[in-house]
Amino acid sequence: MSNVSTAVSSVLIAHSEAVRTITLNRPDTLNSFNGEMLTALLEAFEQAAADASVRAVVVTGAGRAFCAGQDLADPLVAPRSDGSHGDLGRMIEHFYTPLVLRMRSMPVPVVMAVNGVAAGAGANFALGGDIVVAAESASFIQAFAKIGLVPDTGGTWLLPRLAGRARALGLALLGDKLPAREALEMGLIWKCVADADLEREATSIAQRLATMPVRALATIRRAFDEAQHLSLGDALVREASHQHALGGSKDFLEGVDAFRNKRAPRFTER
Repeated sequence: MSNVSTAVSSVLIAHSEAVRTITLNRPDTLNSFNGEMLTALLEAFEQAAADASVRAVVVTGAGRAFCAGQDLADPLVAPRSDGSHGDLGRMIEHFYTPLVLRMRSMPVPVVMAVNGVAAGAGANFALGGDIVVAAESASFIQAFAKIGLVPDTGGTWLLPRLAGRARALGLALLGDKLPAREALEMGLIWKCVADADLEREATSIAQRLATMPVRALATIRRAFDEAQHLSLGDALVREASHQHALGGSKDFLEGVDAFRNKRAPRFTER
């Protein structure tokens, strides 16, 4: 997927041309999250956001899983000998909330390449990407209720918006395994492909996005998220505001000039 690769703790970072690939790299635990991985993952997103050469990001998992969710053996949450345990709410606030907010505010599009099971926090992390491509063998599991918790990592916000209230509640209350094909039919993900095609398809999408006006792409994501809380009239106001900003950009002028002169555009802004 890339020609340069370096390890950052439990996360692998690779860069090829304008695409940054971030790989969750705890395959022995099905890439379950722990404090170290969450810290490294946030750092990887921050680095990608700050690097002007990055115009799209791909996120995937090493081995046979995308992410099995929170590692319950992590000392941050595991039961202690005295019967107590870590504060889950504080862990969410310290690790997951900054990660989700950073991902949803990236200046470039984020493509999720879901290569296997995505469960609990791993499922909602995957579904929070801009474009989600899953292998046919992949699955999504809202496992929270089975251990007495509610969906987190943005799940309560994402699921009803992606699948509707009835399906979101069914997924969250029952915690059943949802195969990738069914996730596609529900509208939870963009595409489901053969396992052998996942890397190529995700990379192809990211490369295509990288050639586009990424500032506008990031603004589209923000506008969609904003509109979830707005009336039609307020959404129209926000659309006008976004067009005011983008209409004066170099990429808009480049796009119009390329269209008029029947040539391929070359977008450079971020």
